[in-house]
Amino acid sequence: MKELTSIIEHINQALEAKSQVRDRTLTRSRELIRACANTIRAVHRQEFETAETLLQAAQDTAEEMIDDAKTYPDVYYAGYTQDALKEFTEANLTRSIVLEQTLPSPQELKVEYAAYLNGLAETGGELRRFALDALRRGDVPEAERMLGRMEDIYSLLVTVDFPSGITGNLRRNTDMVRGVLHRTRGDVTTAVRQETMKMALKTLEKKLDLQN
Repeated sequence: MKELTSIIEHINQALEAKSQVRDRTLTRSRELIRACANTIRAVHRQEFETAETLLQAAQDTAEEMIDDAKTYPDVYYAGYTQDALKEFTEANLTRSIVLEQTLPSPQELKVEYAAYLNGLAETGGELRRFALDALRRGDVPEAERMLGRMEDIYSLLVTVDFPSGITGNLRRNTDMVRGVLHRTRGDVTTAVRQETMKMALKTLEKKLDLQN
C-alpha cells in the first residue's frame, strides 16, 4: 500500500498541473475571443490602427495559450481552445482582406488546419457585412470587391471534402458561406442595376437639356 500511496500522490500532482493548464487555457481562450471580436469591430469602423493594436494583443494571447496547452494534447485540441483559434484566424483574415494584404497561412498563425478553414468560412459572413456597409455608402465597386472575395472563399472551401471529424464540421460552415454569398450577390446585383439606371437617367437628362 505504500507504493500505491506514492502512485496516487504522483497522479494527484500530475492532474493538478494539468488542471492549472486547463484553467489558464480557458481564461486565455475567452480573452482571445474577446480581442478578436474587438479587432473585427474596429476594422468595420475603419479604425485600422486600433485593429492592429488589438490584433497584436490577440496574437500574444494566442501564442501563450498554444505554448501552454500543447503540453496536454487533449487540452490543446479541446473545443474551447480550437474555437478561440478559429476566431483568431477569422480576425486576421478579415483584416487582411479588407486592407488587401497578403493572407497569413496556418503556419504563420500557428493554428491547426481545421481551425484555419473554419475561420476562413466565418470570414465570409464578415465580408457580407462589409459589402452591405459599402452599399449603404453608395460604394458599389467596394461591395463588388467583397463579393468577389466571398466567391473566392466559397469556391476554395468546397474543394475540401473530408469527414467532419477531420475538418471540424467545415461542411456546415461552407453551407453558411454559400447562403450569405447567394444573398450578397442578389444585393450587389440590385445595386448595380440601380446604379446603371441612375447613370442612364443622368445621360438622358443631359441630352434633353442640350436639346432645350
